[in-house]
Amino acid sequence: MTALAPANTVTDLSYLLDHTSHVLKSRMTAALGEIGLTPRMHCVLVHALEEERTQIQLAEIGDMDKTTMVVTVDALEKAGLAERRPSSADRRARIIAVSEKGAETARRGQEIVDRVHAEALGSLPDGERDVLVRALRRLAEGHLSTPVEQAQPVRRKRERNK
Repeated sequence: MTALAPANTVTDLSYLLDHTSHVLKSRMTAALGEIGLTPRMHCVLVHALEEERTQIQLAEIGDMDKTTMVVTVDALEKAGLAERRPSSADRRARIIAVSEKGAETARRGQEIVDRVHAEALGSLPDGERDVLVRALRRLAEGHLSTPVEQAQPVRRKRERNK
Protein backbone atom coordinates (compact mmCIF):
# COMPACT_ATOMS: atom_id res chain seq x y z
CA MET A 1 0.00 0.00 0.00
CA THR A 2 1.30 3.44 -0.93
CA ALA A 3 0.98 6.23 1.59
CA LEU A 4 -0.31 9.49 0.24
CA ALA A 5 1.67 12.63 1.00
CA PRO A 6 -0.25 15.25 2.93
CA ALA A 7 -1.57 18.06 0.74
CA ASN A 8 -0.41 21.62 1.22
CA THR A 9 -3.10 23.78 2.71
CA VAL A 10 -1.07 26.97 2.30
CA THR A 11 1.15 28.10 -0.59
CA ASP A 12 4.68 26.65 -0.21
CA LEU A 13 6.42 29.94 0.55
CA SER A 14 9.69 28.15 1.38
CA TYR A 15 9.91 26.69 -2.12
CA LEU A 16 9.01 29.96 -3.83
CA LEU A 17 11.58 31.97 -1.87
CA ASP A 18 14.31 29.30 -2.04
CA HIS A 19 13.90 28.68 -5.76
CA THR A 20 13.76 32.32 -6.82
CA SER A 21 16.67 33.15 -4.51
CA HIS A 22 18.75 30.32 -5.97
CA VAL A 23 18.06 31.36 -9.57
CA LEU A 24 18.72 35.04 -8.81
CA LYS A 25 22.03 34.11 -7.13
CA SER A 26 23.07 31.99 -10.10
CA ARG A 27 22.31 34.85 -12.51
CA MET A 28 24.14 37.32 -10.28
CA THR A 29 27.17 35.02 -10.00
CA ALA A 30 27.33 34.57 -13.78
CA ALA A 31 26.95 38.29 -14.46
CA LEU A 32 29.57 39.40 -11.91
CA GLY A 33 31.87 36.63 -13.15
CA GLU A 34 32.17 38.55 -16.42
CA ILE A 35 34.30 41.14 -14.59
CA GLY A 36 36.10 38.65 -12.36
CA LEU A 37 34.02 39.13 -9.22
CA THR A 38 31.94 36.85 -7.06
CA PRO A 39 28.90 38.23 -5.22
CA ARG A 40 30.89 38.01 -1.97
CA MET A 41 33.80 39.96 -3.44
CA HIS A 42 31.40 42.62 -4.68
CA CYS A 43 29.72 42.81 -1.26
CA VAL A 44 33.05 43.31 0.52
CA LEU A 45 34.22 45.98 -1.95
CA VAL A 46 31.00 48.00 -1.80
CA HIS A 47 30.72 47.94 1.99
CA ALA A 48 34.43 48.60 2.52
CA LEU A 49 34.06 51.72 0.35
CA GLU A 50 31.20 53.08 2.48
CA GLU A 51 33.37 53.57 5.55
CA GLU A 52 36.36 52.07 7.33
CA ARG A 53 35.27 48.58 8.33
CA THR A 54 37.10 45.65 9.85
CA GLN A 55 37.13 42.20 8.33
CA ILE A 56 34.79 41.06 11.11
CA GLN A 57 32.29 43.86 10.38
CA LEU A 58 32.36 43.09 6.65
CA ALA A 59 31.91 39.38 7.33
CA GLU A 60 28.81 40.14 9.42
CA ILE A 61 27.35 42.41 6.72
CA GLY A 62 27.96 39.74 4.07
CA ASP A 63 26.79 36.89 6.31
CA MET A 64 30.15 35.11 5.92
CA ASP A 65 32.04 32.96 8.39
CA LYS A 66 35.69 33.79 9.16
CA THR A 67 37.11 31.23 6.73
CA THR A 68 34.97 32.44 3.84
CA MET A 69 35.89 36.06 4.60
CA VAL A 70 39.62 35.24 4.60
CA VAL A 71 39.32 33.44 1.25
CA THR A 72 37.31 36.35 -0.20
CA VAL A 73 39.79 39.00 0.95
CA ASP A 74 42.70 36.85 -0.28
CA ALA A 75 41.08 36.83 -3.74
CA LEU A 76 40.54 40.61 -3.62
CA GLU A 77 44.19 41.16 -2.67
CA LYS A 78 45.45 38.79 -5.37
CA ALA A 79 43.39 40.73 -7.96
CA GLY A 80 44.76 44.06 -6.69
CA LEU A 81 41.30 45.27 -5.67
CA ALA A 82 41.82 45.63 -1.91
CA GLU A 83 44.30 45.10 0.90
CA ARG A 84 44.30 44.50 4.62
CA ARG A 85 45.55 47.43 6.70
CA PRO A 86 45.65 48.26 10.39
CA SER A 87 42.58 50.20 11.52
CA SER A 88 43.10 53.88 12.29
CA ALA A 89 40.86 53.44 15.36
CA ASP A 90 42.31 50.17 16.68
CA ARG A 91 45.75 49.03 15.51
CA ARG A 92 44.94 45.46 16.55
CA ALA A 93 42.06 45.32 14.07
CA ARG A 94 42.48 44.94 10.31
CA ILE A 95 40.38 46.91 7.86
CA ILE A 96 39.87 46.26 4.17
CA ALA A 97 41.11 49.18 2.10
CA VAL A 98 39.87 49.28 -1.49
CA SER A 99 42.32 50.27 -4.23
CA GLU A 100 41.45 52.63 -7.10
CA LYS A 101 41.10 49.60 -9.33
CA GLY A 102 38.85 48.02 -6.70
CA ALA A 103 36.66 51.13 -6.50
CA GLU A 104 36.21 51.13 -10.28
CA THR A 105 35.47 47.40 -10.22
CA ALA A 106 32.93 47.93 -7.44
CA ARG A 107 31.23 50.65 -9.52
CA ARG A 108 31.04 48.34 -12.54
CA GLY A 109 29.86 45.52 -10.27
CA GLN A 110 27.08 47.68 -8.87
CA GLU A 111 25.89 48.44 -12.40
CA ILE A 112 25.72 44.69 -13.01
CA VAL A 113 23.90 44.02 -9.73
CA ASP A 114 21.40 46.77 -10.51
CA ARG A 115 20.87 45.37 -14.02
CA VAL A 116 20.25 41.81 -12.76
CA HIS A 117 17.77 43.09 -10.18
CA ALA A 118 16.04 45.32 -12.76
CA GLU A 119 15.75 42.38 -15.17
CA ALA A 120 14.16 40.21 -12.48
CA LEU A 121 11.69 42.91 -11.46
CA GLY A 122 11.13 43.82 -15.11
CA SER A 123 9.74 40.35 -15.74
CA LEU A 124 6.72 41.32 -13.61
CA PRO A 125 3.82 43.52 -14.73
CA ASP A 126 4.22 47.15 -13.60
CA GLY A 127 1.63 46.91 -10.83
CA GLU A 128 3.24 43.87 -9.22
CA ARG A 129 6.85 45.12 -8.93
CA ASP A 130 6.33 47.60 -6.10
CA VAL A 131 3.89 45.27 -4.36
CA LEU A 132 6.45 42.44 -4.35
CA VAL A 133 9.27 44.63 -3.08
CA ARG A 134 7.11 46.19 -0.35
CA ALA A 135 5.84 42.77 0.75
CA LEU A 136 9.33 41.25 0.86
CA ARG A 137 10.69 44.27 2.73
CA ARG A 138 7.83 44.00 5.25
CA LEU A 139 8.66 40.32 5.84
CA ALA A 140 12.42 40.97 6.03
CA GLU A 141 11.99 43.81 8.51
CA GLY A 142 9.13 42.23 10.44
CA HIS A 143 8.00 38.63 10.93
CA LEU A 144 11.03 37.10 9.17
CA SER A 145 13.66 39.56 10.40
CA THR A 146 15.35 37.33 12.96
CA PRO A 147 16.18 33.62 12.71
CA VAL A 148 14.96 31.39 15.51
CA GLU A 149 17.80 30.34 17.81
CA GLN A 150 18.36 26.59 17.75
CA ALA A 151 20.75 24.17 19.36
CA GLN A 152 21.60 22.82 15.89
CA PRO A 153 21.78 25.83 13.52
CA VAL A 154 20.05 25.63 10.15
CA ARG A 155 22.65 25.02 7.49
CA ARG A 156 22.57 27.09 4.36
CA LYS A 157 23.19 25.53 1.00
CA ARG A 158 26.86 25.86 0.14
CA GLU A 159 27.61 27.75 -3.08
CA ARG A 160 29.87 25.88 -5.44
CA ASN A 161 32.59 27.48 -7.52
CA LYS A 162 32.38 26.17 -11.03
